[in-house]
Amino acid sequence: MAASTAVKDFTYSWEGVDRKGTRIKGTTDGPSESYIKIQLRKQGINPIRVSKQSALFRKRKKSIKPQDVAIFSRQLATMMAAGVPLVQALEIVGRGHANPSMGEMILGIKSSIEGGSSLAESLGQYPRHFDDLFVNLVDAGERSGALETLLDKIATYKEKTESLKKKVKKALTYPAAVLAVAFIVTGILLYFVIPQFASLFQGFGADLPGFTKAIISLSNYVQHRGIFIVGAIIAGFFALRELHIRSPQFRRLVDRVMLKIPVIGDIMYKSAVARFARTLSTMFSAGVPLVEAMESVAKAAGNIIFTEAIMQMRDQVATGTQLQLSMQQTALFPPMAVQMVAIGEESGSLDHMCAKVADFYEEEVDVMVDNLTSLLEPMIMVILGGLVGSLVVAMYLPIFKLGQAI
Repeated sequence: MAASTAVKDFTYSWEGVDRKGTRIKGTTDGPSESYIKIQLRKQGINPIRVSKQSALFRKRKKSIKPQDVAIFSRQLATMMAAGVPLVQALEIVGRGHANPSMGEMILGIKSSIEGGSSLAESLGQYPRHFDDLFVNLVDAGERSGALETLLDKIATYKEKTESLKKKVKKALTYPAAVLAVAFIVTGILLYFVIPQFASLFQGFGADLPGFTKAIISLSNYVQHRGIFIVGAIIAGFFALRELHIRSPQFRRLVDRVMLKIPVIGDIMYKSAVARFARTLSTMFSAGVPLVEAMESVAKAAGNIIFTEAIMQMRDQVATGTQLQLSMQQTALFPPMAVQMVAIGEESGSLDHMCAKVADFYEEEVDVMVDNLTSLLEPMIMVILGGLVGSLVVAMYLPIFKLGQAI
C-alpha cells in the first residue's frame, strides 16, 4: 500500500472562551483553520477568531521533547500524591511549564477533562507525545482507582527509558562526530592548504616524491569534484534515512548489523534487553494482562529484531507457553534474563524480577558507554594525528629532499 502524503502544518493564532467564560488566546499548529476550531472545541474552548500567522512574523515554537513528557509525568505524579486534584494539578503544571508548547498542550488536556473526558482519553488526543503504552497505563490506573500509583510508575518508566536513550545516543553520536571532524579537517587541508604547497613546488622544477604527487592529485580531485562529493554524501544520507523510514526490510538489515558491531552492538543489545524488561515490569505491575502487555513491550523495544521476537513470544504465550520458554526459543535473550523471568513466574513476582533485570542491564549500558568514551579519546588523537600528519609529511618531503641536495 502506498504511503500517505504528509500534510503540512501551519501556525494559527486564536482567541476563544473557555467553559468558565474566560477569554483566552494562544497559538496552535494544524493543517487548516477548520481543524484548529475542531481541536479547540474538543478542549472545551469556543473559538471566536482563528487566523494563520504570516511566515515572516511567526515565532518559532519550541518543540515538545520526550524529556518534557517525562518531567510532566513526574510533576503530575508528585502533585497527585500530595493530594492536589487532577484538574488543579494540570492547571499548575501547565501554567508553570518552562516549554510554552508543552504548557499549552497540558492546558488543552485539562480543558478536555473539564469537558467530561477521562485523563486517558484526553492524553489520547496527542498520540505524537503520548503513545499507546502511556495511555493504556493511565487508563488502567483510572479503572483500578490507583491513578496516583500508576502515574508514579509511569514517571519512573519515562525517566529510566529517556536516560537509557540518551546513553545509547551518546554511544552512537560520539564515533560519528569523530569521523565527521576527521573528514572536515582533511577536506579543508586538501582544498585550501595543499594547493598552496603545490604552487610552491611547481617553481622547484624538480621531480616530486610519489607520496607528495598522490596527495596533490587527491587535492586536485577534491578541488574540482568536491562539491559533487559533498552533494553525494548529503543526498546519500537523506536517501538512507528515507529508506529506513519506509522499508521494514532495510530497518531489519540495519538493526541486525548494528547488533553485530563491536562494542556498539553490545550496547544496543543490552539496551534493548533493558527496555524489554523495564516496559514489561511497568505494564505487568499495572495489572495489564501479559499477552496484552507484550504488544506494548514490542513497540517499545527500539530494535526491529527484538520487536519481531517479542511479537512471536506474545503468540506463544497466548497459546499457554510460559514466558521463559518463549524467551529461550527466540535465542535472543541472555541466560541471566531468562532465568530471572523464570524465577519471577514461579514466585509470582514477575514485575519485580523484570525490574531487577532492567536495573542490571541499564547499569551495564552506563558502564559500557563510559568505557567507550574513554576508549575513543586516544583513538581520536590517533585518527586526526595520522590524517593531518600524513598530509604534512607529504608536503614537507620535497623540502627535505631539496635540503639534502643543497
